Amino acid sequence: MIANLIRWSVANRFFVILGALALLAAGLFALRPTSVDALPDLSDTQVIIRTSWPGQAPQIVENQVTYPLTTTMLSVPGAKTVRGYSFFGDSFVYVIFEDGTDLYWARSRVLEYLNQVQGRLPEGAKSALGPDATGVGWIYEYALVDKTGGHDLSQLRSIQDWFLRYELKTLPGVAEVASIGGMVKQYQVLLDPVKLAAYGITHQQAVQAIRQANQEAGGSVLELAEAEYIVRASGYLKTLDDFRAIPLRTAAGGVPVTLGDVATVQTGPEMRRGIAELNGEGEVAGGVVILRQGKNARAVIGEVKDKLAELKKSLPPGVEIVPTYDRSQLIDRAVDNLTHKLIEEFIVVAIVCALFLWHVRSALVAILTLPLGVLAALLVMHVQGVNANIMSLGGIAIAIGAMVDAAVVMIENAHKHIEHWQADHPGEELGGAARWKIVTEAAAEVGPALFFSLVIITLSFVPVFTLEAQEGRLFAPLAFTKTYAMSAAAILSVTLVPVLMGWLIRGHIPAEQANPVNRLLTRIYRPALDWTMRRPKTVLLVAALVFASTAFPLSRLGGEFMPQMDEGDLLYMPSALPGLSAAKASALLQQTDRLIKTVPEVESVFGKAGRAETATDPAPLEMFETTIQFKPRDQWRPGMTPAKLVDELDRTVKVPGLANVWVPPIRNRIDMLATGIKSPIGVKVSGADLAEIDRIAHDVETVAKTVPGVSSALAERLTGGRYADVDIDRAAAARYGLNISDVQAIVSGAVGGEEIGQTVEGLARYPISVRYPRELRDSLDGLRQLPILTPSGQQITLGTVANVSVVDGPPMLKTENARPSTWVYIDVRDRDLTSVVADLQRAVAQKVRLSPGVSIAYSGQFEYLERATERLKLVVPATLAIIFLLLFLIFRRLDEAALIMGTLPFALTGGIWTLWWLGFHQSVATGVGFIALAGVSAEFGVVMLLYLRNALAERGADPSADEVAQAVREGALLRVRPKAMTVAVILAGLLPILLGHGAGSEVMSRIAAPMIGGMLTAPLLSMFVIPAVYLLLRRRRLPPEVSGRRSSGAMP
Repeated sequence: MIANLIRWSVANRFFVILGALALLAAGLFALRPTSVDALPDLSDTQVIIRTSWPGQAPQIVENQVTYPLTTTMLSVPGAKTVRGYSFFGDSFVYVIFEDGTDLYWARSRVLEYLNQVQGRLPEGAKSALGPDATGVGWIYEYALVDKTGGHDLSQLRSIQDWFLRYELKTLPGVAEVASIGGMVKQYQVLLDPVKLAAYGITHQQAVQAIRQANQEAGGSVLELAEAEYIVRASGYLKTLDDFRAIPLRTAAGGVPVTLGDVATVQTGPEMRRGIAELNGEGEVAGGVVILRQGKNARAVIGEVKDKLAELKKSLPPGVEIVPTYDRSQLIDRAVDNLTHKLIEEFIVVAIVCALFLWHVRSALVAILTLPLGVLAALLVMHVQGVNANIMSLGGIAIAIGAMVDAAVVMIENAHKHIEHWQADHPGEELGGAARWKIVTEAAAEVGPALFFSLVIITLSFVPVFTLEAQEGRLFAPLAFTKTYAMSAAAILSVTLVPVLMGWLIRGHIPAEQANPVNRLLTRIYRPALDWTMRRPKTVLLVAALVFASTAFPLSRLGGEFMPQMDEGDLLYMPSALPGLSAAKASALLQQTDRLIKTVPEVESVFGKAGRAETATDPAPLEMFETTIQFKPRDQWRPGMTPAKLVDELDRTVKVPGLANVWVPPIRNRIDMLATGIKSPIGVKVSGADLAEIDRIAHDVETVAKTVPGVSSALAERLTGGRYADVDIDRAAAARYGLNISDVQAIVSGAVGGEEIGQTVEGLARYPISVRYPRELRDSLDGLRQLPILTPSGQQITLGTVANVSVVDGPPMLKTENARPSTWVYIDVRDRDLTSVVADLQRAVAQKVRLSPGVSIAYSGQFEYLERATERLKLVVPATLAIIFLLLFLIFRRLDEAALIMGTLPFALTGGIWTLWWLGFHQSVATGVGFIALAGVSAEFGVVMLLYLRNALAERGADPSADEVAQAVREGALLRVRPKAMTVAVILAGLLPILLGHGAGSEVMSRIAAPMIGGMLTAPLLSMFVIPAVYLLLRRRRLPPEVSGRRSSGAMP
């Protein structure tokens, strides 16, 4: 069938060229709108529910908001994990869905279930869905600063909230713009309880009066002088004097009692749950731009920067916008790096082809088909919606060498046929129909086997497609593009390549031995091959010993999920002990930022304590997140590397109470979403008793610090929060005509503060808060002396009806699938992940005592590695069985198919030794490299066997033993030039990837390393072991009388 397709292509070459030109045009057209990002989107489909309930303690939020929401969301179709976070005044519920779930379908389902549970939530708790973004949507961050001192933090935050935020949200790809830091302006009404009592005014009466004084109303229209006048009754509060003039009641003699008579009215900052700081120089306000799912990150960032440049003209004098994180820098570095690698590979392939073929026009056949194959892969990428990133472009990069292999072999075979014709027709010129016939037959001779060998390479990547969750999303683009590229190469090899050969392979073709490179290789190979064929069993023994030698490097290779990618920027993410005040958090943040800025390579430091105003950031105030931007590499000190830089930063930033964690920004957000863990290893402790799981988590932390390779370990504290507990005496309250809610209203409103509305000032909206003065609520005695006006008009104190004391409680609560949990964050340095986890599990099992109902689970990157390993154990054998079946279909003999399959382990030997020599750990990336190597090695074996079978077929149906040996020898020698070309092309294509630096090189080098090592052993395998084993197989098939016959001079 394939041979017929080749003949049809040559016969209809005009249509083939037309199709190739159409492919070229479509591929170039698809390049422009292709979405570009640094990494594939590795995050799960998530829907976030944020519920605000101001002033409420974490335990109350958990019981009345988070628990009802999480238990309801467990029933949402497709939900695999539901995580709940209960903070002071806020609840966050993350619903994580199964792979492949459409985001907008998931949001609709969550909204349906949210409507069901909304009625069970307390009054004042307001739920809303988070933005339609992924976990890696934070693409751009900036700070607002005023070095002239003309604008305070409140004014800077107002510029962000009411000007920049809404302007940026108009951009199509922006899902949300979250404000961070600064101070939110608030109108604060501080009621004096003594004066309220003196005038006989209750707290609620004052609140109601303020609400009624802050509104406007319309009165339809008036018709005057044949015109309509719209009636409007103004009434919004605009100034502090407007507040003070609010009437509360009329005293004796008709004198009004106003709010100013019983309260102090002022503006001040709202309670802060998030703080931002820049370069250790002081607090700032800022913003985070969050990308809408599926949008082009680089294009959106470009639009954001253009918009900000435009908006700078409208900023007040002195106010500047300072970029603090820009992912487009990483995207540009990563894509440019791989693009340059692809160009280098193209050039090297062209040089290698010309060098070995010694015929430029012939080299053009391979050179012209290569970009077409790449463009075909990019076209399918565009249609499928796969964006251009490190992994998708990397798939093309590692495929380039194998893509041209079929064309190289086909060209080389055509050269052989033309050389034979020239030898038979000296002095004649090959042209016209005769040339086309020879080229066609040469292509048809090797085309079917080449086509199926490329199919085998393509099929070898099936295990990568079966990877699940994050590892599947990471490597799927690479697998897709490599598959598309190899499929395009396979199709082009039997359609376009024969046509181009007929047009371009003209004139005199130099004999193979005329090329000095080929002469040298043949001179080296011939005696070695002769020795091999005289001692085939010895060769097998040597190959077995070489393979056995891999036991040494295998025993010393560590394991990791993925090498840490250098994103260019870095996050410093320590956690302090709970109960940290906003003032202390600000001081610590400035201290750590100032220390980080002392390192010469640091360009800027943007620190965040607590959370930004977005559902995508469920961080407590004691969690710091500092974004570090570095200077260009050419400005670093000599010898400085990213790893050394992290070590220096770790030594520089030593603050008591802070456990250092250094992670890349994108990697961190992916891990936080997927497992809730911000470090490479996390231990989840779950149970019903908060005190017990807190004890066990602390024990795990203590044990983890003793494990070699652990640089830091920190358990989140479920206790340690400090509560001023008001325990109401029901009987005492009843004696004064008060119920529980009456006393609680005083505690929540007068002490905690009650947001009762907003002022309307143009586009801006500022909250109005009512509470008692600080001096009445800043101590336990002050709380006990809070006056309460009873229904009968009697004035009592809070201490009369309640006991006020300090108790310990949870500073925050986390649940997973409605089960209380806590996390132990463990950072690893200078040791592989698998070894650390193995030692950690052993130490925890020996030293940590678990109570009934408490469970421990190991998560983070270790979880991904374990899941990927288990999946590959099942899928790789199944894939090998499919490849074996294909080999049988090609050769129609079980022994020859088994020969190819049996030699695959020997091909992996070089890859294993290369990993050990380079100091790389085993990972999913190296596993992908070995899978790709196995496919190429199988293709080597197929082509070698094809040459051997063709050479043997020329000896007739009943060759002697010596004729078999001679045929094997000749077939193997014919393979020298195409094999050398193939190996040279693949090595030349992979070496720039292995040796390259820059964004993405960490991952791609791990894929390239085993392939390069295998390219040193797989050719030796196919050139020596396969001929030796094939010789043994053919001799065994010979009848005894034939195998005994010898012909003189068969073997030199």
